[in-house]
Amino acid sequence: MYSLFLDLKSNYHSFFFHTFPDWPTWLYVLFFLVGQSGPPQPIVAMVGDDIILPCHLEPTADAVDQTVEWTRPDLNPRFVHLRRDRVDLLDEQHPSYKGRTSLSTNKLKCGDLSLKLSTVKLSDAGTYKCLIPKSATESVVELVVGSVSSPNIEISRVSNGVVLNCKSKGWYPDPELLWLDGEGKLLSAGPTETVRGPDDLYTVSSRVTVEKRHSNNFTCRVQQKIISQTRETQIHVSEIFISQRQKKERASQ
Repeated sequence: MYSLFLDLKSNYHSFFFHTFPDWPTWLYVLFFLVGQSGPPQPIVAMVGDDIILPCHLEPTADAVDQTVEWTRPDLNPRFVHLRRDRVDLLDEQHPSYKGRTSLSTNKLKCGDLSLKLSTVKLSDAGTYKCLIPKSATESVVELVVGSVSSPNIEISRVSNGVVLNCKSKGWYPDPELLWLDGEGKLLSAGPTETVRGPDDLYTVSSRVTVEKRHSNNFTCRVQQKIISQTRETQIHVSEIFISQRQKKERASQ
C-alpha cells in the first residue's frame, strides 16, 4: 500500500489513466489510500447537550456515495449510525440512539464524516469508531459525559455555633466539595458525604462550623476535574447573627 501511495504522488495521472484506463471507479482506490482523523483528546459533553463527534477524511475526498459506519464496540448492535447507498439505515441502529444522530450531506461532500449526537445521555459515554469500510483505517473518538448542578447552602442554628450545610445534586462523575472563606482559603470541614442515586448521578454534601471572620463570606465549591467543571455558591453570614450565637454560648456557661 505504501509504494502504491508513492506512485500516486509522483505520477497521479499516469497511474490512474494508463494503469487502469477502463476502470471507472478509480475513486475506490483513492478511498483505500486515505485515512480518517479524529480528535487527540476526549470529547467532553454535559447531559442534554447537542454535540459533534469529529471525523474527517485525509486528504479531503467526496464521501457522499460511500458507506459510513459509526459504531461502539461495546454495544449490540454496534451501530450508532450507518449510512449506505446514500440512505441512513435506521433499522441497523442501536435503540438508544434512535432519533438522535445525523450526518450532513453537504459536509460529506467535503470529506467530513462528523456525527451530530443530540440530547446526550450518561449512557452515551464510551469509545466511538468512525469508518468507511473501503478505507484501510478508522478514527476513534472518546466521549466523556458529565452532569453538574449548583450547590445550595443552608444555615443551621445549633448549640455550639453556626453551621453551614452545603448540598449539590445531579453530578457525574462524582465531584469533590470544598469550603472557602472570604479570602479564598480552605476551611476545615467535616467529611464529604457522597451518595450515588439510581440514575447514577451523585449527590455530595458537607457541613462546616463557622466563627466571626473579617468578611463573614463563605463559599461552597463543587468541582469535577475530569470534565473540568466547577460550580460554587457564596453566602454572607450576618455578623450580628454570629455574635448573637456567641453571646448565647457565653451566657449558658
